[in-house]
Amino acid sequence: MSTITHRQRLEICLSGEKPDRPPVALWRHFPVDDQTPEGLAAATLNFQHLYDFDFVKVTPASSFCLLDWGSRDEWRGAAEGTRAYTYRVIRQPEDWTRLQAVDPARGSLGAQLKCLSIIEAELGPNTPIIQTIFSPLAQAKNLVGGEQLLVHMRRYPQALHEGLKSITATTQRFVEAALETGIAGVFYAIQHAQYSLLSEGEFAAFCLPYELQVLDAVRAAPGAWFNLLHLHGQEVMFEQVLDFPVQAINWHDRETAPSLAEGMTRFPGVVCGGLRRHESMVLGTPESVAEEAEDAIQATNGERFILGTGCVTPTIAPHANILAARQSVETTH
Repeated sequence: MSTITHRQRLEICLSGEKPDRPPVALWRHFPVDDQTPEGLAAATLNFQHLYDFDFVKVTPASSFCLLDWGSRDEWRGAAEGTRAYTYRVIRQPEDWTRLQAVDPARGSLGAQLKCLSIIEAELGPNTPIIQTIFSPLAQAKNLVGGEQLLVHMRRYPQALHEGLKSITATTQRFVEAALETGIAGVFYAIQHAQYSLLSEGEFAAFCLPYELQVLDAVRAAPGAWFNLLHLHGQEVMFEQVLDFPVQAINWHDRETAPSLAEGMTRFPGVVCGGLRRHESMVLGTPESVAEEAEDAIQATNGERFILGTGCVTPTIAPHANILAARQSVETTH
C-alpha cells in the first residue's frame, strides 16, 4: 500500500510527474441532505470515508448561491440529484438592475462556509477539498430560466450586464471566504461555453470577463493550489479557456471533443475524466467500468491525468460500479 497522502499524489500529478498511481475522484449530489450545512457535510464525509478518493469535491444544490436573492427550489427526484426551481427572482429585464451583492457570511452562503469548515476539520490537510463555484452566467440562468436568459442577453444586454456585475462581486467575496476555511481550491463550473448555446462573440461578451474576475480572486488567494475547471455540455469551447488560471480541466470527454489524449496536447495542465456517467457508471458493470478506466489511463499514460466522470455521478450509480472506478487505479501501470 502506498504511503503517500492524497495531497502528495495530487501535487505530483499537477507538477507533471507520474505519481505512484493516477489520482481518482468521483462526486455526486446529496439531495435532501444538502439542505443543511451539517447534512451536506455528513453525506460528503460518508461518501469520502467509503471510497477514499484523492480529493473531495463539495457539491451543494445549485441554488446555494441564489437563495439569498430569493430563489426557491424543491426536490423532485432527478437521477442526478439536482433540484427543480420553483421561483425565479428575475421576472423582467429591469430586475437585473435591482440585484445587489450579498454578504457571503450570512444566509445560504454562510451556511455553505460552515459546511466547508466541518469537512475541513474532519479530513485535515492531507485530503484536498474543493468547493463548487458556478460561473456568473450559470447563476444568472438559474435566476431567470434558461430560455429567458438568452432573450435578455440578446434584447436587453445592458440590464443583464448589470446583474452579472452584482453576481460576480458576490461570487468573488464568497470565493475569498471559502478559501479562508482552508480548502485547496475551487471546482469552477462553466455551463455556457457550448456552441449550441452561445456564439464565440456572446461568450466573449457575457462569460469571459466575469469568469476571469472570479478566477482572479481565486488566484489571489495564497492557499488555492488546486483549481479544477469544469466545461459542461456538448461541443464545448475548449480553445477559449486554455489560458484560464486553473491547474486542471474536466469535461464530458467521452461524449464530446476533444478526447482526453487530444485535450492533453492543447491544455498544459492536468485533464480529468475518462468515465461515462450514465452508460458506464449507471448502466455498466464493474468489469466495463474497469475497462473504460484502463483505456483512459492508457490514453494518457497515467500522467497529468485524474480519473473521474465528465460531470456529477448520478445518485443511482451502483456501489459496485463506483467501487470499480476507485479500485481501477490501484493496478500497477
